[in-house]
Amino acid sequence: MPTINSSIVSPPHVQKWTQVFSRVLVSPCVLMFCTDWLFLCSGAKRSRTTRSHGAAAAAVVLFLLLLSVILLAALVGLGVYHHDSAQHCAAVTVNLAELLQAAENKRDLLTDELANKTKELQEFQSLIPHLMPCPNGWTMLQSSCYFLSSTSGSWDHGRSDCRERGADLVIISNTEEQKSMSKLSTHDIWIGLSDRDRENTWKWTDGSPLTLTFWQNQQPDNGNGDARYGEEDCGTLVAGKDVNNNWNDLSCDASLHWICEKKALVLSKI
Repeated sequence: MPTINSSIVSPPHVQKWTQVFSRVLVSPCVLMFCTDWLFLCSGAKRSRTTRSHGAAAAAVVLFLLLLSVILLAALVGLGVYHHDSAQHCAAVTVNLAELLQAAENKRDLLTDELANKTKELQEFQSLIPHLMPCPNGWTMLQSSCYFLSSTSGSWDHGRSDCRERGADLVIISNTEEQKSMSKLSTHDIWIGLSDRDRENTWKWTDGSPLTLTFWQNQQPDNGNGDARYGEEDCGTLVAGKDVNNNWNDLSCDASLHWICEKKALVLSKI
């Protein structure tokens, strides 16, 4: 950014005027001219009266001459002062114009930078929900996120809801997960287990076979042949029972709560 020159802000006008005035007054030509006039005006062999009048006239002429010299010096000094002042004002005007332009350029740069930073902030804020390991309202256990429904419905309805959330009905793959799911709900819940494709061949929703089981005694029984219960082809986790034996098979049309599961978002280190 340009800066104002100190020599422009404070020009030495008074000193310059004094120097000009002094040079004019002590000029050898001026002194010689005054001496010649005194000599001529004092002329020899005049009468006393004539010499007296001549001396008075010479004094008047000398006074007028000195006054003219002083006025001339003053005019020269004023001219120099006016010239320097005009140059000073012009330089200050140019300098101020440059400062104003630089300030406007800086303002424009800051405005553009602010707009860019605001856009970056908005983009970052829009990414925050996607950077969380689990969405709001979900519970993170180990490397998975779990969502307990607040409403109830059929097994198919529960699975459809989970899929809309980017998940599926929970798949219980180890004892630790079984304990956690048993504590998560005070209601009987649907889990992602069924034998619809083939009776007594239970599979999880991802197609993997059932290997680790936590069935209640004498379960699954497919309704024990009682027509009132219909085909019991969907798995449930019964609340309030022993965590090692709390699974049951139930008609897929029954109305229960459900638990959805999906993998937690893992952020790699940069």
